[in-house]
Amino acid sequence: MQHQIITDLNSRYTTKQYDKTKKISAENIDVIKEAIRLSASSINSQPWKFIVLESDEAKQRFHQTFENKFQFNQHHAIEASHIVLFAYNPSYTKDDYRHVVDVEVSSGHLPAEKYNDMLDGAYGFAELNTDENGFNGHWTKAQSYIALGNVLHVLARLGIASTTMEGIDSQLIGSVFKDELDGYVCDVALAMGYPLEEQDYNFGLPKARLAVDDIITVL
Repeated sequence: MQHQIITDLNSRYTTKQYDKTKKISAENIDVIKEAIRLSASSINSQPWKFIVLESDEAKQRFHQTFENKFQFNQHHAIEASHIVLFAYNPSYTKDDYRHVVDVEVSSGHLPAEKYNDMLDGAYGFAELNTDENGFNGHWTKAQSYIALGNVLHVLARLGIASTTMEGIDSQLIGSVFKDELDGYVCDVALAMGYPLEEQDYNFGLPKARLAVDDIITVL
């Protein structure tokens, strides 16, 4: 298929080795951050927090979180240009949602007279995903993956390499980045940068995806 979006997505892959001398430009980082902000979420809940690790000090802190496990991903912490920690609120409340509805009105997206309709009506969906202890982390974590998918596409369009890392120590990250996370939970991180092509065994390989007919049914 000849289309620029498809060409970009075909070029995207999971990078295994980064060139630590190459950095993402400040301009592209601004695009990435704005793309993250514009990500979709159920009922526009936005139950997330994103920690961008840019400085050597911050990346070294992340490097330390691989002390106990998943050391195969540790080198990305200091070799990639940037790391993003994708975190979610495990106990998203109606008061959290109230802040979103405030922005709905102040942005002009929602008429002020519809405030309570959205607050009470839409939050009911969050309540369906909340247990008796106030935990709805399964639902809010799913929203963070929508943002992750959005960013992967944006990076492909920008020609920036990336590596999604579920192989991270969520508990240790929660300790090392306790102040920044402030109760949010990080179960996935994203390394970004430019590949060290001659040492990246995954670079330039053809895509391995199931056929369209195997996964898509049109009725």
